[in-house]
Amino acid sequence: MLSQQNPGGESAGTPPLYLGIDFGTSGARYALIDEHGAIHSEGKRAYCAPVGDAAGWASSWRAALFQLLADVPPAHRPSVSSISIDGTSATALIVDSETGELLGGPFLYNEGFPDALPAVESVAPANHTVCSPTSTLCKLVSWWAASGGAAAGAAVLMHQSDWLLWLLHGRPGGVSDYNSALKVGYDPELGAYPGWLTSQPYSRMLPAAVRPPGAPVAALRDDVRSQYGFSEDCVVCAGTTDSIAAFLAARRSEPGTAVTSLGSTLAIKLVSRVHVADARFGVYSHRLDDVWLVGGASNTGGAVLRQLFTDDQLAALSEHIDPAVPSPLDYYPLPKKGERFPVSDPDMMPRLQPRPGSDAEYLHGILESIARIEAKGYSLLKELGATAVEEVFTAGGGAQNDRWTAIRERVLGVASGRPSRLRRPMELHC
Repeated sequence: MLSQQNPGGESAGTPPLYLGIDFGTSGARYALIDEHGAIHSEGKRAYCAPVGDAAGWASSWRAALFQLLADVPPAHRPSVSSISIDGTSATALIVDSETGELLGGPFLYNEGFPDALPAVESVAPANHTVCSPTSTLCKLVSWWAASGGAAAGAAVLMHQSDWLLWLLHGRPGGVSDYNSALKVGYDPELGAYPGWLTSQPYSRMLPAAVRPPGAPVAALRDDVRSQYGFSEDCVVCAGTTDSIAAFLAARRSEPGTAVTSLGSTLAIKLVSRVHVADARFGVYSHRLDDVWLVGGASNTGGAVLRQLFTDDQLAALSEHIDPAVPSPLDYYPLPKKGERFPVSDPDMMPRLQPRPGSDAEYLHGILESIARIEAKGYSLLKELGATAVEEVFTAGGGAQNDRWTAIRERVLGVASGRPSRLRRPMELHC
C-alpha cells in the first residue's frame, strides 16, 4: 500500500489484482484494482444493526467481510494476488489468541475511557498521543484493570483491521501495522514499542508483530481460499486506518498535500516534513515512508447531518444555499457529547442553536460551522510546526455536495492565508 508490492503470484498468466476492503463507521466496501490503480470491480455492504451487547458489532463486521468476499466476481478471484483491510482508528477488541474467543469489546473509535487516563498519563510522556480517553491504550488499560489481569493469559489486543485480517490468515500472536498501532503507543520513529510501554504488565497483550501497511503477513487460510476460489498464492497483507487509506487513494505524497475525509466524522491528514503530536489537541503523526502524515479526527461530520435531515432533504436544501455568502450562524455540530480534535474535550456539548425558521439557512450554518472546524484543524497543525497546507483533496460522502465544497474552499482559503484547492479525484472511493 505504501510501496508497490506483488507478494502473490499471477493466475494462468493473467495480470495480478489487489483487493482492498474499507471498514468505515457505517459500512464496508471493497475495490479490486490492478497495478495501475484501475478499478476492475467494487461493491459495498451496510452493517447489520448490532443487537444486544458490543459483540454485535464484531458479528456485523465479520458478516460484512465475508459478504464482500462473495461479492467479488468469481472470474476475478483466481487473479487476486493480495488482500488488505483498513479499519477505523482506535477501534479495538480483546481476543483469546488460542481460541479466537472475543474477551472484550469491540471498543469503538469514539468511546472514551477516562477511568484509565490517570494510569496512562503516569507512564507515558506528557501530551503523548495515548494521553486521550479514546486512545487504544486507555481502552486496553481499562479492560486490564476491570479484569484484574486474570484473563490475560492468552489475551491479545487487536485493532479492527488486525482482527478482520486475522479471520483471513489465522496467524497466532497478533499482527498489526504501524498506523493502527500508533494510538496504543507504538513509536513509528523508533520502529518499536517504547520502553515505558513494554515495562507495563499489560504489554504482553500488545500485537507481537507490527508491520508496514501493505507488508505481507501470511497466506490466505486454506478454508477461505477454497470456499471463495482464490489462488493458492494469494497473500494477506498488513492493513491501515480508514483515513490513511483515504489519503493513499489520492496518490499524492508531496509535503503540503492534505486529504479531508468527510464521512460520519471529519478527519484531516496533511503530508508534513515534520513530525507533530500533541494529545491536548488530538493531533498525531502517522509514518508515510520518509515523511509524516499529520492530522486528527473530529466527531463532527455526516453523523450530525443524518440526525437532522434525510439524504433527499440535504440535496434539496443545498440547492437554496449561496456558498459565496458566509453564514452568520455559529454552531459546533456534534452527534453527542465529546470532541477529539481540534480540541480534545470529552465533555464538550453539541451546539446547534438557535435554529432559524428556514431549514436551508439552518443547513447552511451547520455546513459552514463544520468547515470552520476543518479550517481550525489545519491552522492548528501549522501552529504546531507542520508543513503548511497547499492543496486539499476530499474523500467521503460529503465530497459529493458541491455547495459544501464551495463553502469549504472559501473558509479554508481564509484559514490558510491562501486559496486552498479542493479536489475530488475520481480514485477516492472512501
